[in-house]
Amino acid sequence: MNGDKYTNISNADKENYHLVIDLLVNTVNLSHSIFLLYMQQTKNYLFTPVLVDGCRIPFLRSATGYNDLMAYDLGRMALQGLLARNAIDPDSIDRVIMGSVIQDPRTSNVARESALGAGIPNTVPAFTISLACISSNQAITSGMDLIRSGQASIIVAGGTETMSDIPVRYKKKFRQKVLEARKYRSPLDFLKFFRGLGIKDYLPEVPAIAEFSTGETMGESADRMAARFGISRNDQDEFAMRSHHLAAKATKEGLLNDEIIPTKIPPSFKTITTDNGFREDTSMEKLAKLKPAFIKPHGTITAGNASFFTDGASASLIMDEQTALQLGLTPKAYLREYVFVSQDPGEELLLGPAYATPKVLDAMNLALDDIDVFELHEAFAGQVMAVLAALDSETFAKKALGKDKKIGGIPFEKLNTLGGSLSLGHPFGATGVRLVTTAANRLIREDGKYALVSACAAGGQGHSIILEKYGS
Repeated sequence: MNGDKYTNISNADKENYHLVIDLLVNTVNLSHSIFLLYMQQTKNYLFTPVLVDGCRIPFLRSATGYNDLMAYDLGRMALQGLLARNAIDPDSIDRVIMGSVIQDPRTSNVARESALGAGIPNTVPAFTISLACISSNQAITSGMDLIRSGQASIIVAGGTETMSDIPVRYKKKFRQKVLEARKYRSPLDFLKFFRGLGIKDYLPEVPAIAEFSTGETMGESADRMAARFGISRNDQDEFAMRSHHLAAKATKEGLLNDEIIPTKIPPSFKTITTDNGFREDTSMEKLAKLKPAFIKPHGTITAGNASFFTDGASASLIMDEQTALQLGLTPKAYLREYVFVSQDPGEELLLGPAYATPKVLDAMNLALDDIDVFELHEAFAGQVMAVLAALDSETFAKKALGKDKKIGGIPFEKLNTLGGSLSLGHPFGATGVRLVTTAANRLIREDGKYALVSACAAGGQGHSIILEKYGS
């Protein structure tokens, strides 16, 4: 028998053999580490994600046109619209990702249900993300990461939300009784159901738009933040009026047509083609008559300078660049760097963009002056203006950001020029895709190179992303 050849090697050769193997392993590990470090520092990812298209159904004030529909219905319509205007095989989609905040228990994974309802094959995985007002921003960036890492080539990212039919619960004591009743065996057992219940226990428990950690509503926090940065009631009303007038102008001139998909609502199947939240006739005089909505009587946030409850859905088609080109599709924009941040929800609930924007600019080695298009989420006029003030503040830069000088001012002629969430509406789970879609379309229309999208979110969180016009 020849035996194991390894056993016939001398001890000295064995030692040299192990040294060579260890050297090879260490070399491979070192090469891999250097490669990953290079990829991280140079931002040269294996695959490049691009935005091929983005769209949305008209955003409507809650309790109006979509009053009888579920978030599932809205999401389904947005996905159908996206697929109808892009010549791709639904079987080729690698993942459907959608944002949604206030979810119906019947469709807890509303991305999956909407995808099935839109005719996307049941072999395509889908999942839902809940990250407050930046839920569909996270849907986009999750898709980007799947593409960058080579795990996917085609992603559908979107969001859907209805405030017309939110889940309303009974009080906890009543709910416990309902669960206990499942164990009842005889009719007499049901007499125990009412034992210990008071009149208040029968009243519904409507969800509050308040922070669980602090108990404070967004409006209260925005009011305090506006006061901290010296944003007056008049300043906020002027910004809100600007948003409404720009949205009305953009709608009249058809500048939003590229992103809006008309919908037909049963049972009449009336066609809806435009958003219905903007007030073309709003004025400073009308806004001045409104009373403070949160901090009374001296607060500055009113129904006129705050975003309103909205129903709507959005969808975007994200691909690896080479896949898009092979399919004969022309991307609208490169999806470049993004960041997510978190702050103290008690003191800086809605200031996320002021922290995220400098970080994403640094990641791209850019300055504010390099940005041609800005799309900032408008939760409240006071919130947007506080973010703008923070970015243009030397004190904030030094104390909060640890920088030597301020980030700078954002020119109004580059900011939200087609209106924003104050006027177009804000379906929580769908706004992020709207912002990115609008930014990409503006880059093309205005012949810019870079766009910056940023938004705040509940929990003291925030997000910013840089887009680059395709071919620039």
